[in-house]
Amino acid sequence: MDDPNYDEFGNYIGPELATSSEEEESDVELEATSRPGAAFGETAGGDNDEEIGSEEDAEDTGRSSMAMTRRVDISQTQIVLHEDKQYYPEAEEVFGPGVETIVQEEDTQPITEPIIAPIKVRKFQVDEDSDLPDTTYTKEFLVDLMGYPEMVRNIAVAGHLHHGKTALVDVLVASTHAWPEWDKAAPIATPVTKIQRPNDKAFGYTDIHQLERQRGVSLKAMPISLVAQTTKGKSYALNILDTPGHVNFIDEVIASMRMADGVVLVVDAVEGVMASTERVIRAAIREGLSLTLVVNKVDRLIIELKLPPADAYYKLKLTIEEVNNIIADCPLTDASLRVSPELGNVCFASAAFGWCFSLESFARRYIDTWGMPVPPKELAKRLWGDIYYHTERRTFLRKRAKGGSEIKRSFVHFILEPLYKIFAQVIGEDEPKLRVVLESLGVELRKSDYAMDVRALLRKALSHFFGPPTGLLDMCSEHIRSPLENAKVKTERLYTGQMDTATATAMRNCDAEGPLVVAIAKQYPSADGSQFFALGRIFSGSIKTGQKVRVLGEGYAPGDDEDMALATVTDAWIYCSRYKVPVSGLGAGGWILLGGVDGSISKTATLADTRVAEEELAIIRSLPLPSESVIKIAVEPVVPTDLPKMLSGLRKIGKSYPLAQTKVEESGEHIVMGTGELYLDCIMHDLRCMYAEIGIKVADPIVAFRETVSETSAVKVFGDSPNGKNRLTIISSPLEQGISEDIESNRVQTSWPARQMGQFFESNYGWDILAGRSIWAFGPGNDGPNILSDDTLPDETDKARLRSVRDSIKQGFQWAAREGPLCDEPMRGTRFRILGADLAETIIHRGGGQIIPAARRVCYSSFLTAEPRLMEPVNFVEIQAPADCVAAVYTVLGRRRGHVTHDAPKPGSPMYTIKALVPTIDSSGFETDLRTFTHGQAFCQQYFDHWQIVPGDPLDKDIVLRPLEPSSGQQLARDFMIKTRRRKGLSDDVSIDKYIDDIALREVIRDLQL
Repeated sequence: MDDPNYDEFGNYIGPELATSSEEEESDVELEATSRPGAAFGETAGGDNDEEIGSEEDAEDTGRSSMAMTRRVDISQTQIVLHEDKQYYPEAEEVFGPGVETIVQEEDTQPITEPIIAPIKVRKFQVDEDSDLPDTTYTKEFLVDLMGYPEMVRNIAVAGHLHHGKTALVDVLVASTHAWPEWDKAAPIATPVTKIQRPNDKAFGYTDIHQLERQRGVSLKAMPISLVAQTTKGKSYALNILDTPGHVNFIDEVIASMRMADGVVLVVDAVEGVMASTERVIRAAIREGLSLTLVVNKVDRLIIELKLPPADAYYKLKLTIEEVNNIIADCPLTDASLRVSPELGNVCFASAAFGWCFSLESFARRYIDTWGMPVPPKELAKRLWGDIYYHTERRTFLRKRAKGGSEIKRSFVHFILEPLYKIFAQVIGEDEPKLRVVLESLGVELRKSDYAMDVRALLRKALSHFFGPPTGLLDMCSEHIRSPLENAKVKTERLYTGQMDTATATAMRNCDAEGPLVVAIAKQYPSADGSQFFALGRIFSGSIKTGQKVRVLGEGYAPGDDEDMALATVTDAWIYCSRYKVPVSGLGAGGWILLGGVDGSISKTATLADTRVAEEELAIIRSLPLPSESVIKIAVEPVVPTDLPKMLSGLRKIGKSYPLAQTKVEESGEHIVMGTGELYLDCIMHDLRCMYAEIGIKVADPIVAFRETVSETSAVKVFGDSPNGKNRLTIISSPLEQGISEDIESNRVQTSWPARQMGQFFESNYGWDILAGRSIWAFGPGNDGPNILSDDTLPDETDKARLRSVRDSIKQGFQWAAREGPLCDEPMRGTRFRILGADLAETIIHRGGGQIIPAARRVCYSSFLTAEPRLMEPVNFVEIQAPADCVAAVYTVLGRRRGHVTHDAPKPGSPMYTIKALVPTIDSSGFETDLRTFTHGQAFCQQYFDHWQIVPGDPLDKDIVLRPLEPSSGQQLARDFMIKTRRRKGLSDDVSIDKYIDDIALREVIRDLQL
């Protein structure tokens, strides 16, 4: 190539060339200079040189000249990169400042997820905090009345499932609150109607949890505080806890009783006393609470069963006698606990139709209507029992004389017949006749009311006729003790400290000026589930917002401040279910909801004054829960990285459910334990939707087992410490029937003096006085159903050395009792006796590191030589079914190793009541199976009842277990043990050689086992 501007490879090496942009700029510059007057902003006209004097033109020309000047200034060699060029306006130029630009990479979000997620509203409860409802009293009056303990009543409303507890509380709320939804709604008779309308606010004022409204059943004990008047017009502040009726939620009932001074027992007039009713009665008597009765759903006798008034009386009387029979059967009962209408501690109600009365309130209505010069109490005494009324003579008779229809039972004549007539008139008559009848009774309704549905009209007419439930208020004010009257009983039963201290004296006197003591019995989540508030009863002193308090946990003991924390009360409210009334503080006797103190509380706690010396601090006893969490499920997050969220959610579950337990197995499984299927289902709903908000996988439910022995150890087993300088000799034997239950129910405690302990076992179980006094510990824990005792002789064992290692031996015993050798399950009903202890002389050689593992190993070896057995939980099942379904019920029970203990018709109803025992491991899906076989006509309730030994020897290696075949008979124990060990990652079999080092002793034990 001859051109000097290019090299031999064709590359241009000549002078620099102008770029296209520079050429364009030079062209624009040339054009600008070529136009005459353009630089001066002039406009060339035709023949004349007139100027257009417009200001806008001048501005435009000025801007164009400035732009051209700017372009001229651009360097000839400047290169504009691609990323520096602006093709589109910025977001701030279009939408204004403060707009965030999100650059989203392709395919990082699923197509179902929006690019910009909508605002998520976390609300899991029905609340009215933003606008407090109108009430017949002012909120200030409620707060002021709380300052007078003698004018306060703390009440727990309890009973069986669907007996009308929440509906009864609704009647009280409707009489004191502006609740237009309740006034306009028709009575809801069945839970099915509730389930169909979960968002309806016309029912269930205390059912605020979304799951409660979806299922149509109460799941949480919810408090509400209100002011109501008696028939005399006296106002009382009522603190009411509406408790669940399902047997799985007995823990909520027990927590409510801790807060209350009395129980209002609600019983269905048709179904009578059921499983939960009996448990509630026994728990109330055990807690020393006053007991009153409301016979609810009386309308069912009239509308459903269509019983004549005389038969309805006998049905009501039978229901009351059933309650009294259970009261009389309780061990700590008292004659004053008997309930009867003439005593004033029984009310009759139909909560669905909005009425409730006692004999005294009904008698007062007669007296006010007819102007009778008779005290209401005197007339009320003649309205129940075998007292008759002669309509012609107008006199009361003790015995029914021979005569015609003019002699009637007083309760039938004065109460049931008028009630029946009102029902018949409202249901059967048309508007003109009905209006006359109702107006004669003082009931005035609007014309539009007569066009309502008959059930709604019944509620309207009867609620107007009976008025507010003053009879219920009379019963509560007279037969339930005030916090001031009950403070002494409550303190002596629950306070663990010395009774001669200033704190105990203030608690017994319910003194608002004394040291602060608050018993925290329940924790409630906020509406969004992000935090918890603590509900407590103030035993003494006053609590205020901003106050610093000591939070004493369940494990606190004087001198050990590990379970103690300091907290500041940030908020305080009076809790009224759907709304909270903020207060600055509250005195003794009341209930208060506190914020800011829940950080260190797991289940229950005691709040104490910071001014009290630490050596005087003591706690309120933990809840005496009558049931055990025996059903377990293993949980894990779907996404492994969500494990921290799940753990946080499990901690919140422990706060929300008193009987729920969570733990981690050695295999790494996270276990959740509960009382039943519904209980665990509610836990998993809250965990997935409220607390963790993640996907969680759940394993099939399993049950907890216990390990026990059936014989005394065949040989004296000894075990050496790791350094070989200490030797312990222990044998094990089974405990007598009843001892385990006494220990678990705290009828006997390790804190007792040795003399008291010995007298208890001598008088109740025939033990030798020295055997009872030598008890060292119960385990696992302080109330575990196993015993460790010292049976060594002074001439064979150095007692001083043995006492020096007592705590280490107890720790080894606790470890062994908590994790048995068969399948790492707790032991039960086993007594370990120390027969010998050969201990090292120097303290360093008999430290905890040597004694604790030695004690555990020798407990295991003595256990395995005493015919070990496996124990399984057994459920008590109560089934209600029609007579034609009884055979199907027996069939279902037979398929699940169940056996019937009671089978009888329910008097006054077409139902049969069947009571049976079913192993818990076979109870999964039992309710569904039962309803399938009976076509939905049978209904059952089941709860844990007792432990029983599984048939068979778990260590019998001759038993052959075939895969995919169910085991039966004597194979069950070994089958359960092996499957449990495999699930926990243990070896299939248990060998005693693992715990015994002496070869000769191994041979002796092996020969004995053969």
